[in-house]
Amino acid sequence: MTSKLVFRILFLLLITRSALAQHVSLPNPIMFVTQVPIPSDSSTVTTVFSNHLGSMMSAGRGGDLYIYYPDGTLKNLTKLAGFGTDSLQGADAIEVRQPSVHWSGKKAFFSMVIGAPTTQGQIQQYFWQIYEVTNLGETETPIITKIANQPPNYNNISPIYGTDERIIYTSDRPHGGQAHLYPLLDERFSFPATTGLWSLDPSTGDLFQMNVSPSGAFSPFIDSYGRVVFTRWDHLQRDENADKDAVTGSNMFGTFNYSDESANATITDSRLEVFPEPSPSRQDLLSGTNIRGLTFDQFFPWQINEDGTSEETLNHIGRHELLTNFTRSLTDDTNVTDFLISNSGRLNNPANLQSLLEMSEDPLNPGTYYGINVLQSGFDQHSSGQIVSLSSAPTLDPGAMALSYITHEATALPTIEGGTPNPNNSGHYRNPIRLSNGTLIAVHTAETRSDKRGGTHANPFSRYDFRIKTMKRSGNIWVADSFLTTGIRKRISYWDPNALVTFDTIFWELDPVEIRARTKPVRRTSILPSPEQQVLIEEGVDEKKLRDDMKQ
Repeated sequence: MTSKLVFRILFLLLITRSALAQHVSLPNPIMFVTQVPIPSDSSTVTTVFSNHLGSMMSAGRGGDLYIYYPDGTLKNLTKLAGFGTDSLQGADAIEVRQPSVHWSGKKAFFSMVIGAPTTQGQIQQYFWQIYEVTNLGETETPIITKIANQPPNYNNISPIYGTDERIIYTSDRPHGGQAHLYPLLDERFSFPATTGLWSLDPSTGDLFQMNVSPSGAFSPFIDSYGRVVFTRWDHLQRDENADKDAVTGSNMFGTFNYSDESANATITDSRLEVFPEPSPSRQDLLSGTNIRGLTFDQFFPWQINEDGTSEETLNHIGRHELLTNFTRSLTDDTNVTDFLISNSGRLNNPANLQSLLEMSEDPLNPGTYYGINVLQSGFDQHSSGQIVSLSSAPTLDPGAMALSYITHEATALPTIEGGTPNPNNSGHYRNPIRLSNGTLIAVHTAETRSDKRGGTHANPFSRYDFRIKTMKRSGNIWVADSFLTTGIRKRISYWDPNALVTFDTIFWELDPVEIRARTKPVRRTSILPSPEQQVLIEEGVDEKKLRDDMKQ
């Protein structure tokens, strides 16, 4: 038997035809990833925040990159390209995430982590890196290439194509690449976080940080207007763990301040913070003042230009347009009142939004974005919750941006353990996308409770069975309908690090994207308004030099 014939047989074995009872009609192929169903929702690949880590506990191993074609054919891209391994996961093991298709529809970025312990107790560091896959046709053999010149010892995830072919992505690289500042810890729980959005020219290695997000930036994409849209965690309040240590005097979290950010900085005995005002828990600091205490903790949509300028919330939307209530900041001014949606006069958004995760733009209605509303403080939902949409064309004022519930609001919250599910709760949803023919698909689990590990540490299983499904209307809301695939089952094991963890189950299907050509939007630039231009002229200041100085 010739090697060519052997390869052809292997190729055919790796391409399967889905035998669905009800065939799903799609306008284009769908690319997605599979993920080992890790029940833990603390710093794992499906958590709301701190989801960027490449460790065995965070990402597991054994997933693959797939394409589902409109005729029902399913292709394992990573395996056909020579990546990954079956059964015991070792040096060649992989996990994959977040594919993003090029404007031409002919190639795609994704992130992949390679390697796993080969023996019990072995501890190593593993990092997500960016790869590109080409040859996406049904009869083509895919080719996967690692992107050159990316920072090698950091987690580089959620890559997308810029309008100038640069790569925009999120990373946990410190702002200046200083190893002693790694890792960044978020402002609320002190969990590892990404540092913001980055832009890389892979041909030259030119790299710059587009923004700084102290608690993380997530899932960027470029919309039809040329805006880089992403979710940012804004925890604009004082360190919660430091407050607990100060109030209790127990030093439970071991918080402290460094003397500065240099490599030889010393640990001080101070936790002093001067911005913003104290939280309500610090009555010792608020006593005798007119300050109410600040609570500010949200995942809102943001926008920025590709060159890192003009960062702001999407259309400058704020808490008044999206939240149901928040308290006033001062106690002695009758003109400052608590914000309540019931008396706000808000008409476009009578609904409320706690967060907006995993956003994507409707290709048939530019400026309308789908996403997931989930209480970020509620662990054990794996970033799943309620599908919502937000109308946010650049011409809309924040007050005119309409928020719509796609699935019932009961899907945002888990059923209390032992409680009766809300009859309107059709389960939890992730990764909603509207296809070019109007079909809405999403990742779905019918489980309404929080996730909880079943089995043992060595043989765990999850309550959640995330699968990609089409959506259908049921009255005024949408619910999950047909499966995309018949299910992708694998039996794998890996060391974590002292126990041999084994999964024999249908893997989660996550991060679907439609493979199609798209019109590349015009690159956005920031133009200084005429009043500011006039001031610079009067003061004899060169605008370009000022911009360069500020950037430096």
